Amino acid sequence: MWKNSLNRKPLIVRGARQVGKTYAIEEFGKDYFDAFVKINFEETPELKDVFKTNDVAEIIQSIELFSGTKLTGEKALLFLDEIQACPEAITTLRYFFERIPGLHVISAGSLLDHLLNKLPYSMPVGRVEFAYMYPMNFNEFLMALGEMQLVDYLNDFSFQTKISTLVHNKLLKLVRLYYFIGGMPEAVNIYHQTQSLQDVERVHESVLKSLEFDFGKYGTRNQQELLVKLLRYIPKGIGRKFKYVNVDPAIRSDTMKEALQLLVKSRIVCLIKSSTAETPPLEYGVNDKVFKPLFLDIGLANHLLNLRLLDIDKLITTDEGSLAEQFVGQQLLAMKPYYVDKHLYYWNREKRNSEAEIDYLTEINNDIIPVEVKAGKSGTMKSLHIFMAEKKKKAALRVNADIPSSIQIETSVMANKETKRVNYRLLSIPFYLMNEIVLAKSLMK
Repeated sequence: MWKNSLNRKPLIVRGARQVGKTYAIEEFGKDYFDAFVKINFEETPELKDVFKTNDVAEIIQSIELFSGTKLTGEKALLFLDEIQACPEAITTLRYFFERIPGLHVISAGSLLDHLLNKLPYSMPVGRVEFAYMYPMNFNEFLMALGEMQLVDYLNDFSFQTKISTLVHNKLLKLVRLYYFIGGMPEAVNIYHQTQSLQDVERVHESVLKSLEFDFGKYGTRNQQELLVKLLRYIPKGIGRKFKYVNVDPAIRSDTMKEALQLLVKSRIVCLIKSSTAETPPLEYGVNDKVFKPLFLDIGLANHLLNLRLLDIDKLITTDEGSLAEQFVGQQLLAMKPYYVDKHLYYWNREKRNSEAEIDYLTEINNDIIPVEVKAGKSGTMKSLHIFMAEKKKKAALRVNADIPSSIQIETSVMANKETKRVNYRLLSIPFYLMNEIVLAKSLMK
């Protein structure tokens, strides 16, 4: 844990707007520290002047006098919120580390990635560390709804455990609920309080409007309009190769690419990159021109698709597969460790009459493992067979709506105009066990 680490450095928390950065840090400060001071540079802009010096003793004295709280010893936390409004404060973090190493310092802010990429001051490389926040994963969603028995059950799960049909169906129903509420803290909280899907819709609309409002802070008027267009297009393109022309054929691809990168820096969109998957790490085989988009949150994505949340049990969308891919990708991003800025990968082959695609690639036990996502309990696995034959892999992972299973696949497949035998182990896990994927390591050897 960062608080008790031996070589603790000031922490910069990065994440999209409204994922709960400020709330989480405030609760952490109140629960674990005797002295906690929060400075919000947007609410109190006069405090920016305090950071025009690199004398941290002088800075701390000014903050103590302003807040009326002493920041001394190992049980004190200073929280610098909306730090993007005071770039000098980011540079000052290195001096907190060098001169007052005992003080706990955390910073966070909206659009922070934009500032870090063009910081006008010296970036304190090696003097700070990062943590990454995402919308709530499925386990956190269950915790927020008070389903602690289910959380404990999933945390204690092993593949020797037999899941009853009753428990399996209840968990799948909650996964379905997560599809449309999502993991944005405010949306989850309002549902927990009121059980009203209409209230959830209002929160989704409010969050999306706040994201659009931010566009005015980092782009021209034309870029702002394009960003809104992209924001509304991305949910339609989940699970599909992204093509600039599909957004608007009248807009130049380089203009569209620049706008898309702004959404990536805002952490509203994650690009799932195509990799050849020849050898780990996956980044070695990346083709930067081929990627699929993943949206910030599955609930927000469905809101942009104008899905009314009147009766989730009867709500069947036109492409359930894309929802399943969004769910799995969102869980993969939110997995531990918190200090790693995660990237997602997939594999595709675009040969005439022989196309194939694997939804995700992950690395387990220093080996590349394909992850096939199925919205239901079954589905064709031709692409998976082709991948396993070409890459000569011995284990694969499938995420679907069925109970967990592990089977040996022995079949043949046509690959590169020749018939090849494939023999591999297929581990299937239901959607609700995505956060326990680490358990698969022992079965993938």
